[in-house]
Amino acid sequence: MDINRVVIPAALALLSAAVLFIVRTVAFRLLHKWAGKTETRIDDIIIGSVKMPSVYWCVAIGLYMGIAVSDLPERYVIYLTRVIHIIIIFSITFATANLSGKLFKDYVHKTALPIPTTGLAYGILKGVIIVIGFLIILSVLGISITPLITALGVGGLAVALALQDTLANLFAGIHILVEKSVRIGDFVKLETGQEGYIYDITWRTTRVKMLPNNMVIIPNSKLSQSIVTNYYLPEKRMSLLIPVGVSYSSDPGKVERVLVEEAKKAVGDIPGLLGDPEPFVRFIPGFGDSSLDFTLICQVGEFVDQYLAQHELRKRIFNRFKEEGIEIPFPHRTVYMREEKEWRK
Repeated sequence: MDINRVVIPAALALLSAAVLFIVRTVAFRLLHKWAGKTETRIDDIIIGSVKMPSVYWCVAIGLYMGIAVSDLPERYVIYLTRVIHIIIIFSITFATANLSGKLFKDYVHKTALPIPTTGLAYGILKGVIIVIGFLIILSVLGISITPLITALGVGGLAVALALQDTLANLFAGIHILVEKSVRIGDFVKLETGQEGYIYDITWRTTRVKMLPNNMVIIPNSKLSQSIVTNYYLPEKRMSLLIPVGVSYSSDPGKVERVLVEEAKKAVGDIPGLLGDPEPFVRFIPGFGDSSLDFTLICQVGEFVDQYLAQHELRKRIFNRFKEEGIEIPFPHRTVYMREEKEWRK
């Protein structure tokens, strides 16, 4: 009789969980097919966030069904009920954390808000929700939260002293996110000379992806204290300056006209080269040792566009100079020779 009091509820619990798991599998297959036909990504995010926690819900409902038909003593029923509550709260907490993080990323990408969806921001959002869920579990278990908070306050001081560097990097990362001096995707030049895109800002480091496809990893505290040139602030577009030297026999007005014409014709043909404002030329730096030095000034869409723009413009300018008979001089040096007798005199 005692064995039946345990076996029958356990069998019912396992059977209920198995049936619910089969229903869950079929339901998620149908939901995935339905979500694949819709244009929005929100339904895919919701389905992906609750897929794993739904396994725990099947287990919890199975246990509840087994307890409902059992004749277990009340104290065991209370313990099992608490276990069910913990399973449900635990699964809902992680489902909510994953769902909120993914929805946050999706919303920022859609609205193009200037909010960095970094690992640090994502981790803080999930961490807050998980901590709230943990405190709810403690209250369900009948554990008072007040002494725990007091103990954490005292222990937190010791931990803060032991983890000064880690906490310095954490708060420096938060400061970088809030200040928005650098953002994910910005092209920056570090004080040490490396250049690249901001790939991610985590709780400890900032990762910069360089153009050769290498990664520079910088502690957040070091980055917050260093001098960084951000080529995407206040905007991506930037001026491109191309120095051009011609012979002293050249007509400065003709040189200026040729350079402006070639730059204007290149707009639309060269990716990244902008025509607004229009390209212009300045007779700067001016009179060189062997040439008249001009500077062609135009606009490019962003920092990396300058490489192709310079390459194509220089080829066009060189070919046009040959057509117009404008000489690009070699360096000239005048050497005076004197005999030894004259030098002695």
